Amino acid sequence: MTAPLYQQLAARYRQAITAGTLAPGDRMPSVRTLMGLHEVSLSTALQACRELEAAGLLEARPRSGYFVCAPARPALRPLAEPDLTLPDADQLAGQFEGIHARISSIMASWQRHEIRMDFGGAFCAPALYPNDALRTAAARALRRYPDVYGHVVQADGHAPFRVAVARHAMRARIRVAPEDIAITYGCTEALHIALRAVTAPGDAVAVESPTYYGLLQTLESLGLRAVEIPCSSQTGISLEALELAARTHDDIKAVVVVPNLQNPLGCIMPDANKARLVAWCDDRALPLIEDDCFSATADDEVPLAAAKAWDTTGNVIYCASLNKVLAPGLRLGWMAAGKWQARVEMLKINMSRPNELLPQIIAADFMHDGAFERHLRRLRVQLRAQREWVAGRIARTFPEGTRLTLPRGGMHLWIELPESESETSQTPVSARVADQALQQGIRVLPGAMFSNSTRYDRYLRVNCGAPRSDDIERALDTLAGIVRQHAR
Repeated sequence: MTAPLYQQLAARYRQAITAGTLAPGDRMPSVRTLMGLHEVSLSTALQACRELEAAGLLEARPRSGYFVCAPARPALRPLAEPDLTLPDADQLAGQFEGIHARISSIMASWQRHEIRMDFGGAFCAPALYPNDALRTAAARALRRYPDVYGHVVQADGHAPFRVAVARHAMRARIRVAPEDIAITYGCTEALHIALRAVTAPGDAVAVESPTYYGLLQTLESLGLRAVEIPCSSQTGISLEALELAARTHDDIKAVVVVPNLQNPLGCIMPDANKARLVAWCDDRALPLIEDDCFSATADDEVPLAAAKAWDTTGNVIYCASLNKVLAPGLRLGWMAAGKWQARVEMLKINMSRPNELLPQIIAADFMHDGAFERHLRRLRVQLRAQREWVAGRIARTFPEGTRLTLPRGGMHLWIELPESESETSQTPVSARVADQALQQGIRVLPGAMFSNSTRYDRYLRVNCGAPRSDDIERALDTLAGIVRQHAR
């Protein structure tokens, strides 16, 4: 079967790049030039460039066109598989205290320095979001609803937005009716509500290790204790360790997981494991809370399935957000809570009242046709190129012994640093590296933020949400120099 024309064109330029005819740093012929040279349509020329960009051979630079880049093949060992040992009951009793104070102390240090390069965030650069289209949608919304600020928002929110969310959930193989969706202020509020719905102060909750530091803060604020379950950078939470934890700690009342592009590891749980996890929780009447903020950024052509796709009893509370992939400024998240839907809706009203109407109108307007899917396709290609370039830079500049596993989506890298010259120091090496980087105006997140254990004292989370630039390259090189100072 003959390949599509855009793939034939991409193959021709792939050969030129591989042969060195087009070298790293060279400008790719413009789309208009490709149309004239090869007598192809605008769509064919664009698809060919995007095919090469997805392969890591081209990078798009704002207002400059496409440039050739070397394929990113980091010469780094992948992260080691986790130690499956768990804390005993006595350790657990005192384990989950003070995490909020520790994280708050780190965050307070950020306020004391001018941050010139931020690798610590969990968002893309503003230019990667569809700002122009959203401004246009906002103008349309205000023309259609000129009195929007003068009306009380209904508890169930904007119906067209819930329809758009239900349709979007289908890409994760979730079938949910619009009326069974609760709108929240991002995924963090959704997780907070979910935990309040199914636990009481003093309960234990099984979480991944490492895990998002905001979840650890939420657990502490609710008087809950975390049982940290080892998580593989390849396959996600260890189901064997979870089984062991359930036998060891009989007060576990819920499980919280990020099956797709886990934060900070970036791992994707195999579908078979998702199905096993859902069935295991269902058999034990343990609510499963699923956090799904990043799956739409996955490289895979076929969208990733949520664990919720295997839920037949309503035992999975699905929490998601548009903050990472569409617009951080809209602060829109949602929940599909199954058997706890009525309680979740009551808690939402009790905690924060309905979300503002205008952001929902704007998002529904943007999502109702193909604009959202086109944006997601562009975003996936851009993030893949950025991740691969940052990983390649780290491989070339960080000291021997550095390890990372390149994720298949998302906007983070989880980096294991080499052993430090001062391993006996009471301050973790990642904290010392992060503090020294902060003195240079560079923010990274130390591994100590992602666990209440000491397992991740030699890890950093680095954001890849911004397009390649000279400033980012210099900042990464500065960070590499700091890490080399501490390496054994």
